Amino acid sequence: MFKILKQVQDYAKGSFEAAKYIGQGLSVTFDHMRRRPVTVQYPYEKLIPSERYRGRIHYEFDKCISCEVCVRVCPINLPIVDWVFNKQTKKKELKHYSIDFGVCIFCGNCVEYCPTNCLSMTEEYELATYDRHELNYDNVALGRLPYKVTQDSMVTPLRELGYLPKGVIEPHDLPKGAARAGKFPEEIIKETEASK
Repeated sequence: MFKILKQVQDYAKGSFEAAKYIGQGLSVTFDHMRRRPVTVQYPYEKLIPSERYRGRIHYEFDKCISCEVCVRVCPINLPIVDWVFNKQTKKKELKHYSIDFGVCIFCGNCVEYCPTNCLSMTEEYELATYDRHELNYDNVALGRLPYKVTQDSMVTPLRELGYLPKGVIEPHDLPKGAARAGKFPEEIIKETEASK
């Protein structure tokens, strides 16, 4: 008799603990249901980096004096500065400057310590390539004008939740019926089938 009561008591205790754990899991689920979605529809929507984001380095060839301070302060001696000493002017002449972003840790020391401010960090974060050697940017590629997400008319820029004003949940202020930038894959397929 006592054995049956003990089994019923253990079963009830186990059922109560299981219900408690299920309730805890559902509370987390319901908490996440009230938050805004984190998913970004990447080719059509891009996050705006924060104000002090450290992206691709922009380089101005005309300002560089070949002092090599950027090489000395770099933790991995990354920037490559090739120069020749001009005996007539008694100054260094810069021949080539390059940075390999496949190795760069984006610490920003080179930008901070540059005496002529020829280096600056940009908001550009799309540095993916199929060949790692394409990440070695020379002075021409580094001198390319910085890219900003807000300047691209084909993309809807989104603000990260941490940078929105208090009480604002939506990442952008578009009306509900606004057309999105770009096309959905289904629309592209329909257009290609119609053109055939």
